[in-house]
Amino acid sequence: MSKATDSKIEIHSGDITKLEVDAIVNAANSRLQPGGGVCGAIHRAAGRNLREACEKIGRCKTGDAVATDGYELKAKYVIHTVGPVWRGGKQNEDGLLASCYRTSLKIARQIGARSVAFPAISTGIYAFPLERATQIAVATVRDFLAQEQESDEAVDKVVFCTFGAEAEAAYRKELGR
Repeated sequence: MSKATDSKIEIHSGDITKLEVDAIVNAANSRLQPGGGVCGAIHRAAGRNLREACEKIGRCKTGDAVATDGYELKAKYVIHTVGPVWRGGKQNEDGLLASCYRTSLKIARQIGARSVAFPAISTGIYAFPLERATQIAVATVRDFLAQEQESDEAVDKVVFCTFGAEAEAAYRKELGR
């Protein structure tokens, strides 16, 4: 991929709820309810209004995404995407995970978010293998950014927000390829 595309990608190790970006992506459950991990942290930081907005939306399918306001977050928006539960790789988990990233970026563009932060979707309690998920995330984001280069509404910056040394190392390794 081109250096121009990779210059739009950053890695940040830490709390996604503290990032100053236009939109953060929530690794949501299909009912869009507060959960554990990243999802719970985003809901706690955004406040009660986020839960109410999610209840109005109702549900989201695996591989799809929806957006809400960010409420008490620094980010103006939260893009909720439902990653696949790892079931051995034989139930289109790779395709569904790629769809999470692609659909989230399309929604970011639609709502005017020029900077977007992603957690490592599906790698927590959904047990998607970290290195495999990282390869899919980086490849999908690179492809999307390469296609968007000429657009005035393009996403200018994507941040992979990692939690822990293992995840950070996996993203650094993949971006180095």
